[in-house]
Order: sequence, then structure tokens, then C-alpha cells
Amino acid sequence: MGRSGSGRVGGAPGPYSLIMAPFTAFSLVATDLDGTLLRADDTFSDRSRAALARVARAGAQHLVVTGRPAPRVRPLLDDLGCGGLAVCGQGAQVYDAGAHRLLWSVTLDRELAETALGKIEAEVGQVYAAVDQDGVDGLTLIEPGYRMPHPTLPAVRVERRDDLWCAPISKVLLRHAELSDDELAATARAVVGSLATVTMSGPGTVELQPLGVTKATGLALAAEHLGLGPRRTIAFGDMPNDIPMFGWAAHGVAMANAHPALKAVADEITRSNEDDGVAVVLERLFGAA
Repeated sequence: MGRSGSGRVGGAPGPYSLIMAPFTAFSLVATDLDGTLLRADDTFSDRSRAALARVARAGAQHLVVTGRPAPRVRPLLDDLGCGGLAVCGQGAQVYDAGAHRLLWSVTLDRELAETALGKIEAEVGQVYAAVDQDGVDGLTLIEPGYRMPHPTLPAVRVERRDDLWCAPISKVLLRHAELSDDELAATARAVVGSLATVTMSGPGTVELQPLGVTKATGLALAAEHLGLGPRRTIAFGDMPNDIPMFGWAAHGVAMANAHPALKAVADEITRSNEDDGVAVVLERLFGAA
């Protein structure tokens, strides 16, 4: 993993390990949304807003890097007043919020996706699926039996699985009635890992996306567009889908509520998303309001 070389200070860290970085150490701040910058009620705290404003005043860039597709991200970007780029769909989309267009996108072959589902079900029995359609106005379609992990997100229920493939898609979301997310992700990775990238982005959210596409590939594309690179990038996240992003960035910060797999590769652990963990670190790096 690419790192700045600072590492954790001291020996075993306390509840929150801190690295005292120079004020101008980072020119790019990459943040996940769910479980990281967003609170459980899908809102941003005033403290987080103030910290991001401080980042902007210091001349650094903030990039949202999320599993949510562009149509589900736009209202949140509008709320933050962000008119720049965002990485959406687990890296499958680089979205220009100001122009409301995709600068780059890649789709998951629908026949391949259907084949992958069949292979997974041959191992674990019935799974329930949903898809995020490609495009700035793409829908989230869910088949019978699928429950949205985020009930606040809009979705359209279809009558049968075949209806999921009616338009180009960026990813497939999977749920199983009995298996844990870790178990489902491990099985899916074992049987379809050569066909698609398998990741876990939150409770009840195991996903199939185009092979080789991760948050890191999307972040690298967006950063290049901005004339920036990994050496001065700090990334925040909470789930295994953030591991590639941490590998690309110079410094990775996991939330206190993060999955153990992400904490294991993080340079630093901050407070939870409910306790303004992102803001705590940004205030240290860029100064408090």
C-alpha cells in the first residue's frame, strides 16, 4: 500500500491514533459518505460542514468517493454546495455535479451479471438482487424480496429478475436471507471473482461491479482530472470497499465504526461518523473554525 511514511505514532494506539501532519500536508481530501461523512439520518453535521469549508479556504480539494450512484449523490452534493467532481458507483462513475454529467463511466455487462448471479446461487441458494442503472438519471431497480439497506433511497420494484436488465447498469447489489455480509461476499468472490469485482460497502450491501473497477480507480481518474495525485491525498472510509482507496492515498483514516478489515489497513482511526470523526481530523490538519 502506498503510504506517506509517517505511520502510526508511538506503539499501540489509544482509542484514536493521531499523526501530527503539517498544515499543508494534504491537497486532496477524499471522503466516503455512508458511515463516514454522513450521519445515520443522511445529514451532515454543522461541524463537518465547517471543517470542509476550512479545507476549501486552505486551497485543498474535497472529493466525495461513494458507492452511491450519481443520481443518489446529487442531492447530497447540492446540500454541501459542491459543484465539482464526485466519484460514484464504487468508482464506476466520475460525476461533474456542476454540469450534471458523467465525465467517465463504465457499465457491467448484463449477461455477465446474470451469469454471476446464477453461479452464486448455485453455491448459496437464492439471493435477492437490485441494480443501479448507468447515467445521471439512472434508477435503482429491486426484484421481489430485495430490501433496500437504506430505506430513504428511492427504488423501483420490478416484477421479475429479467426486468433488472432492461437498461445498462453500473452494478448489482445482493442480499441473502441467512448469510452474513462477510460470508456472502467471500462466497461471491470465490465463484465470480474472475468475472466481476465483489465488494461490501455497508450493512446488507454486497455488490458486483465491473472487473477491476474500485473506488481507487475512480479516485485516480478524478484526481488526475484535477491535476492531483496520491502523494498528498488523505482518504476517509468505513467499509471494505474503501480498502483500495486507502491503498491509493498517502494516508487512510478509518472511522471508529469501521469494519475490522478496513481498520486493519488504516493509518489512523478517528471517531465515529456520529461523533464527527472526519471533522476531528480535518480540524487538526487545516485548523478549527
